Amino acid sequence: MNEMSWEQAVQWLRDRPDQQVLVRACYFDDPLTEAAERFWQSEEWKAIAALLPLPSGRALDMGAGRGISSYALARDGWQVTALEPDPSDLVGAGAIRALSRDTGYAIDIVAEYSEKLPFADATFDVVNCRQVLHHARDLRQTCLEIFRVLKPGGVMIATREHVLTSRADLDTFLQQHSLHKFYGGENAFLLDEYLDAMRGAGLRIDRVMAPLDSPINYFPMTVDQQFLYCTRPVAEKIGRPLTNLLFSRDHVIGRFIFNRLVAAINARDNTPGRLYSFLAAKPGGRDA
Repeated sequence: MNEMSWEQAVQWLRDRPDQQVLVRACYFDDPLTEAAERFWQSEEWKAIAALLPLPSGRALDMGAGRGISSYALARDGWQVTALEPDPSDLVGAGAIRALSRDTGYAIDIVAEYSEKLPFADATFDVVNCRQVLHHARDLRQTCLEIFRVLKPGGVMIATREHVLTSRADLDTFLQQHSLHKFYGGENAFLLDEYLDAMRGAGLRIDRVMAPLDSPINYFPMTVDQQFLYCTRPVAEKIGRPLTNLLFSRDHVIGRFIFNRLVAAINARDNTPGRLYSFLAAKPGGRDA
């Protein structure tokens, strides 16, 4: 099909009564001010913010979409530039402009693509990419540009990126995606393709988060739901009370065992398009 724009595809989803849970989970619901505030309060954003430096400089929100991450960065105290080439009032620059106006948080908006950023070298302390890198037309060039515009010691966080085990899995992922058949804009890369592009650009990879490692990836599942999901097979054998004691997050040993369990589940997960997140830095500056 692939005849719709991204805006039309999202509007189609919003108009479906049976898709409202997904609409809300994707922050496509209105009022946008309430959706953005809900994102700022989410476990996902709290986990992202905990990985960033203390807000005291300039942040670039790449592929900003409706502006929920731009809003969260601005609300935390960053001086925010939103990179968003789509002018849409629903899912693009128009939405960000209205969000900035209605909330009073200043967000500069730049209409450009990630492969050629219109900024001077060493401009930003943070580059935030939420569900962005897998859309890159040239992943390596995008990472080179991120490296270039970051200040020495600055960080890039790329979250909820679709990962494949094999390139042969791409068609399966695209067929399963809710909106790809309408607008044709989805994509995914191998884990090594992401890592090689970042390292090739000069970025130092500080953290790689697999699907169940962080609420950044497993949202809208909550932290408690993630615990129940991961421990359910054990609980079915030894009972929930003993399972909760064995994997108790209140004790060092329980946390260690639970983390090993999560790692084992992640290692077995070959779901096409599963979500990974990455934290990387440009060496120098505070690192020196």
